[in-house]
Amino acid sequence: MTDSPVPCSFWKRRLGDPILALLSHGVTPDKISATLAVGTAVSLFPFFGLTTLFNVLVGLKLRMNQPLLQALNYLITPLHLIMIFVYVRIGETIWNVDDAHFNLKELLSTFQEKPFGEFLERFGWTGIHALTAWLLSVPVIIPALYYSLRPLMRKLASLRRPKST
Repeated sequence: MTDSPVPCSFWKRRLGDPILALLSHGVTPDKISATLAVGTAVSLFPFFGLTTLFNVLVGLKLRMNQPLLQALNYLITPLHLIMIFVYVRIGETIWNVDDAHFNLKELLSTFQEKPFGEFLERFGWTGIHALTAWLLSVPVIIPALYYSLRPLMRKLASLRRPKST
């Protein structure tokens, strides 16, 4: 009778195992930490549909691991969707907007049914509000994630190194 393999969790299979594989192929723990930190910040860019391209461009410029960036981007999509609303509301507060009229249903119908110029006229400032909040969050997100992930990545790397005898 053979034992069936123990099923891996979604996060271990989609994020943990690829990170461990990178560590065993010479990618440094610090580089992985930086990639995860920058990738998270970029993946929270508050405009839906642009994060994949933005991750590619930033990853190429900073010479980061593209598969890891894209996997992270897709894994945090639910958080990204929530953060768009958070960034809009924070941006409205920063810009001191009293008559905030952001409505997702109206945004989607305007985008689908009206000319793009009309969409920008109606929701352009909403985008500016979200972008402002995101730009202010990036200098907090990247160092916070980098310095909190670095010890974990170094520990994982030390576990992956062969023991010297």
